Amino acid sequence: MNPEGAKTFVRSKVKYIQSEDSKMRNDALTTYLQDHLAGALHAIELLKAMRHHFAGEPLGAFAAEMVAEVEADREVLAKLTESAGGTAGSMKEWGAWLAEKVSRFKLKHSSADGLGTFEALEFLVLGIHGKRALWRALVEVASSDPLLRGVDFAELIARAENQHQKVEERRLACAHFVFCRGGDDGETAQTESIKQEN
Repeated sequence: MNPEGAKTFVRSKVKYIQSEDSKMRNDALTTYLQDHLAGALHAIELLKAMRHHFAGEPLGAFAAEMVAEVEADREVLAKLTESAGGTAGSMKEWGAWLAEKVSRFKLKHSSADGLGTFEALEFLVLGIHGKRALWRALVEVASSDPLLRGVDFAELIARAENQHQKVEERRLACAHFVFCRGGDDGETAQTESIKQEN
């Protein structure tokens, strides 16, 4: 192979390696986004169940407010996933949907301050914490990935922090009745923080 041919060969190999490396990064990003999409679907369905089960109660109104915000966050995730080459309706999302049905069954047998509700609120707290971690991770790589540019991650992080605070307040208030006053064993009184609208 002559020197010029060798240079051409090396350049082609470098381009191939760079292309494969980029593909691997995109695959990792797509998988990561789809994992969070599944969690978002679970949270949305759970909030809808709470909204329905506690309709006319403060907790139902709170769930209605939260589901609108979480659906907006999911839209951002879905667009990012599709831009990265993934799909918004993956098997992971359907798996989360099925898992939510189990949670909904438990919620139906719970009062607004019972164990099922407490566990639902705890799941939401953990999910929101994970969502905030997602946005923070994407901020770190946005400058080197054109797919992530133009997204207002600062606003998304602030919204996640606000969501976390509101759900955590209700979770802790619910914990008082579940673990100190009987929860589903007949005690249905609620603390002032649960009674009040946010």
